[in-house]
Amino acid sequence: MTAGNIYILINASMPNYVKIGKTVQRVEERMKSLGSTGVPLPFECFYAARVEDIDFVERQLHDAFGDQRVRKNREFFEIDPARVAAALRLCALEDVTPRDDVVETEDDQLAIDKARSRGGMFNIARIGIEEGATLVFAKDESVTAKVKSAHEIEFEGNITSLTAAALVAIKRLGYTWKQIRGPQYWMYAGETLISEEFARWGITLLLSTKRNICVHKLFSQNYLFLPRTPQANHHIYPAGQC
Repeated sequence: MTAGNIYILINASMPNYVKIGKTVQRVEERMKSLGSTGVPLPFECFYAARVEDIDFVERQLHDAFGDQRVRKNREFFEIDPARVAAALRLCALEDVTPRDDVVETEDDQLAIDKARSRGGMFNIARIGIEEGATLVFAKDESVTAKVKSAHEIEFEGNITSLTAAALVAIKRLGYTWKQIRGPQYWMYAGETLISEEFARWGITLLLSTKRNICVHKLFSQNYLFLPRTPQANHHIYPAGQC
């Protein structure tokens, strides 16, 4: 059993793809090594956590989301990163997500900032979310906002955009980002707003207030992720065997 870090990486040059991997190094060091593999833009860490057994957790995540795996010999999945993060949080010992962009040069920083600022005004109504619905911030689910119109939300008493509110929320968590793609970090029914799967069907998360947590339809293969006790932080079972 080896303790270490499980990371969930996204890249603006590869929309809708997520890399799920493990490392015994600091996540920043692993991201730097991946940045030298020929990808057009630096990776961004959506979420990373220290876990008790990196081999077990990575294997179970890869297996649970196997239907979304792009190739068997690659750690890339066509999936909403929020779904993977929700599972990983259940067995996390510590949040180790880097708060700074992991870039080598000023040109890298300019490239990632430019990528985050791309895109027109996001239409919330177009994906079927009605006015009055509550959105949850992906980095901190205690942070919420209410949909006011197709293009605006109410955040802390102010009418604003998804992006402006997300930038305020992310900075309060200690991140030093100058740009953010708002729809990628606001969730509804467990899915980020830019998720292609969200537009098709969405998922339902059934979360209790204590450690005995079931996530219904969180995994594509209908697995149930059940932390049993503080000593046994992660157990994943096929549905029907819980």
